Amino acid sequence: MLNRIILIGRLTRDPELRYTPAGVAVTQFTLAVDRNFTGQNGEREADFIPVVTWRQLAETCANYLRKGRLAAVEGRIQVRNYENNEGKRVYVTEVIADNVRFLESSQNREGGNAPSGGNVPEEPSYGGGGNSGRGNNNNFSRNNNTQDPFSGDGKPIDISDDDLPF
Repeated sequence: MLNRIILIGRLTRDPELRYTPAGVAVTQFTLAVDRNFTGQNGEREADFIPVVTWRQLAETCANYLRKGRLAAVEGRIQVRNYENNEGKRVYVTEVIADNVRFLESSQNREGGNAPSGGNVPEEPSYGGGGNSGRGNNNNFSRNNNTQDPFSGDGKPIDISDDDLPF
């Protein structure tokens, strides 16, 4: 049996960080994911998918993600239900994320003209915080050097076949 999902979309609002009575951090946000086709009016439609993160991942998402930011979410689908105040059964389908990648920095969204070494830290791509059995990946490093090490000068890269892993 397999329950895995990968989504790429934009946040519809800022994440909401809360703490359980036991002190465990939980963050909720909604991801707008474009559909691959257009509707009858010729416009692209989107699905709005609720996402929940826990523990360190929740705090990291609350600190770095904002409305409109592009993010990739990996996790599992969970369906839960409860009885509301009117006595009716309510079903909720949501993604429990155990890996979130920030696909653009705040500098990209705000014009991208921040000087190198400025006071805006580079944001981490963060995974972990889930109960996936892969260990706890709570360590990440901030690199204040905003220069892209993979940007080239337009020249071909010379790579030997011996350097390729396949």
